Amino acid sequence: MYWILFIAIAILSFTVQNNLDRKFKKYSKVPTRNGSTGYEVASRMLAEYGIANVKVTCVEGRLTDHYNPENNTVNLSKDVYYGNSIMSAAVAAHECGHAVQHAQQYAPVKMRSALVPVVQFSSQIVSWVLLAGILMIEVFPGLMLAGILLFAMTTLFSFITLPVEVDASRRALAWLKQTDIARGETMEAATDALKAAAYTYVVAAISSLGTLIYYIMIYGSRRR
Repeated sequence: MYWILFIAIAILSFTVQNNLDRKFKKYSKVPTRNGSTGYEVASRMLAEYGIANVKVTCVEGRLTDHYNPENNTVNLSKDVYYGNSIMSAAVAAHECGHAVQHAQQYAPVKMRSALVPVVQFSSQIVSWVLLAGILMIEVFPGLMLAGILLFAMTTLFSFITLPVEVDASRRALAWLKQTDIARGETMEAATDALKAAAYTYVVAAISSLGTLIYYIMIYGSRRR
């Protein structure tokens, strides 16, 4: 049963990632209405929201764009930072959406931030705890239960991430429309691009939940 679920999630993950890559290539060829680059879009959005303590930087890699609340930076990949496509604008605005969330103390972001230390700790040891728990379940069942609880924290983190990402995209699209950077077909392209990116987080959450259920099933079957 788990292998069927695992294969289904793997196929879904591949499909979603392939769709994102395809949309990225497609919309990277569609220029913004005013020729703004990702850097210009991010800088303007931050300025208009009155966020002066966040710096926009360029980072290596592809699809490595992210907002880092620890050092207050919006980090854009080279393609996005220098690109003047609607894809670059949408991604840059999305990452700035996270900066706005932090500035406005968006509740799910506060909850997600509170879980970061716990998730960082659990991710370092959870694999070893679960492995030891499976091997020693007959004599020390509490060890695997502890591993399941640790993994459950990462699953919770994945699901809390969903509304955070959706809200960041909502803020980005609303701002792009308001500033007239995207309109008509370009607005549809920006919406489609961010929707494709959001699906990757949905698949990650489903995958984490499926793995958690698998460990719970092992625990239940060995304890009978």
